[in-house]
Amino acid sequence: MMEVPVVKIREGDASAKEKMMIKSIVTMDINTPFLVTDNVQEFAEGDGAEFETVFVLTDFDTSDYSFLHRRDNRIVGPPVVFHCAAKEEPMLFSCRPLYCTAMLNLSLCLTGFRNKEEMKNLVNLVHHMGGTIRKDFSTKVTHLVAYSTHGEKYRLAVCMGTPILTPLWIQKSWERRDDVDFHAGQEDFRSEFKVPPFQDCVLSFLGFSEEEKANMEERTLKHGGRYLEVGDERCTHLVVEENSVRELLTSSKKLYVVKQEWFWGSIQMDARAGESMYLYEKNDSPAMKKAVSLLSLTTPNSNRKRRRLKDTLAQASAENSLSIGSLLDISNTPETCKGLTESSTPVLSKQSARWQVSRELYQTESNYVDILSTILQLFKHPLEKEGQVGGAILAQEEVKTIFGNIPDIFEVHTQIKVELSEERGKHLSQICEFNSCIFSKELVKAYPPFVNFFEMSKETIVRCEKQKPRFHAFLKINQAKPECGRQTLVELLIRPVQRLPSVALLLNDIRKHTSDDNPDKITLEKAIESLKEVMTHINEDKRKTEGQKQIFDVVYEVDGCPANLLSSHRCLVQKVETVALGDQPCDRGEQVTLFLFNDCLEIARKRHKVINTFKSPLGQTRPPPPLKHISLMPLSQIRRVLDLQDTEECVNAFALVVRPPTEQGNLLFSFQLVGEETVKSAWLRTLCRHVANTICRADAEDLIQITDPDSLQVSTKDMDSTLSKASRAIKKTSKKVPCQLTKRGLEKLCLLVMKLTQKYYSVPLSKKIKMCRKSLYMVAEMN
Repeated sequence: MMEVPVVKIREGDASAKEKMMIKSIVTMDINTPFLVTDNVQEFAEGDGAEFETVFVLTDFDTSDYSFLHRRDNRIVGPPVVFHCAAKEEPMLFSCRPLYCTAMLNLSLCLTGFRNKEEMKNLVNLVHHMGGTIRKDFSTKVTHLVAYSTHGEKYRLAVCMGTPILTPLWIQKSWERRDDVDFHAGQEDFRSEFKVPPFQDCVLSFLGFSEEEKANMEERTLKHGGRYLEVGDERCTHLVVEENSVRELLTSSKKLYVVKQEWFWGSIQMDARAGESMYLYEKNDSPAMKKAVSLLSLTTPNSNRKRRRLKDTLAQASAENSLSIGSLLDISNTPETCKGLTESSTPVLSKQSARWQVSRELYQTESNYVDILSTILQLFKHPLEKEGQVGGAILAQEEVKTIFGNIPDIFEVHTQIKVELSEERGKHLSQICEFNSCIFSKELVKAYPPFVNFFEMSKETIVRCEKQKPRFHAFLKINQAKPECGRQTLVELLIRPVQRLPSVALLLNDIRKHTSDDNPDKITLEKAIESLKEVMTHINEDKRKTEGQKQIFDVVYEVDGCPANLLSSHRCLVQKVETVALGDQPCDRGEQVTLFLFNDCLEIARKRHKVINTFKSPLGQTRPPPPLKHISLMPLSQIRRVLDLQDTEECVNAFALVVRPPTEQGNLLFSFQLVGEETVKSAWLRTLCRHVANTICRADAEDLIQITDPDSLQVSTKDMDSTLSKASRAIKKTSKKVPCQLTKRGLEKLCLLVMKLTQKYYSVPLSKKIKMCRKSLYMVAEMN
């Protein structure tokens, strides 16, 4: 069957769009003949056995469209023609009028609409854009268009992870109907029209601190809801802090009383969570309820009842404490862990101090493994899980930065726990025998990567929590669980940093309680020495990492810094702020920063112009480099360090006698120290020590020479005066003047500068400099 599209164009009045559409049909060669007419009614009944007429209309809100639609003619819009021509495909078939392909392959379901006329208009727009409408929600539905967060369809969409959008999504898509490359299913477009989780919800909060309540109220507004005070009849949800609220006075059946986990869970999923899973109930254990019932009994045997009540309360208290407290070793040092029991069996006072400390080592190791497991099970694994409701909470790079080597550390200490348990089953005092073989390769491999980048991990958590509401909600949900013991993720992640020093204290305590004739003494000494070597290696590795990070900071801080500054053997020693006093290595008066490394000296000056900021793929904006590279000088080029004596003309100054390989003679670099934090004598000694180390000399002090500044014509006087600043500005400008001044021109220029500083004393310096520069160009032109 041959398709003949008929384009309705008035004679001599074709629009640019219609001309382009005709050109597309001709040039793209889609093998479809066409006709141009200004009267569609003569073709309305033109279908034959060998062909079918397709009408292309530029507007679906005209009388021509109504006329053709009533007669069930095939109608398409120009975007459909452009789409088929670009792909060199036959004309798309549709039993309904099809204007564009903005919703092609999308299946929508609508819910929550009360105005049938509005819903009918939206359905027509979806059909015009190539989408389909399903009455019932199923797995074939790609998007749910909802007016509210109530209803069974909404709940199903949340469970299945189907995008839930507002009706405005359809309307805005229709506004872009003439954009051939546009598709309504694009993530960056549809994300603007997500139904917020608290739409149609009015929340109130009970039992929270003022700061936390203000935070939750702010997030309620941000996610489409409203909030009122507790007790207002318009509230739909009462969010309760279950650990502080013991009794509720409300009895409204229309009010959802939910735990705070519902609030944060809704934000995390970016959809309203089901209330049935988070309904608030009194947090009383059966034992506590039994204790309360005993309080109402008044019998002659009241003393016996009281004793039973006391025992019951003690048992309930013990149950609650064991469920939370025994899991986490909350102290930073092992001393506070003393007295903790492995089970409900009390510690026997008959056991020796050595036995008790050994037992404590096992208990704290068990607690530590549980903490690592909590970090992995509650935080890391859910963040890495694919198919999260609402999309990934964090990027994989951020997850890797936050948790680092936690899985490797967990694996090592799980093995340690098993070995300790086996040794403990034989004889608890012999557990030291195990340490000599475990505190070595595994710990050295697992710990340094995590300890070195712990600060970066902490900074990533803080940044993501501020920038990503779903991650903030994720943390709130998990940190409120008993497994976390009300500790934040940062507080849990610091445990690996603290663990090895804690073990070292326990082993030293065991050694203190071990007699010299005990055969375990030698093994214990080896275990302690092995652990010290591990911690020394970790500290040394951390120091090297921090040194490398400092070098990278210098590279980012100095524009044009040479790449060969980055070296594994190089480390930053000191950073000094100075002002140049001579013409080398930069102009007099320039603010110069000296970066002293163990083998070289990076010289950089303050930038005169600010360049654009750099933005990383993760969205972090790096400030522009404040410094400009001048020279990277090996310390071997420094022949002498001159300590310039303080005089009326020169204060807090020093100079370097330098012999670059490209120069025939020595150069003099003179500087004045800025600020009180740098002591000149200490700075010069540090500099000479590293110069001596570089050139293999033992007499570092002999490199310093006390010198009279007048002999070198070095002065710090008038460095901040108006005349000095004006002359420096003129000197910069003179470098741009394409000619040399005569003697007479120079005399005129000097006279001009003197007049400017005297006559225009009250004029701002910046304006004087502009006047000097303008005059300099005029003098140059005269010459």
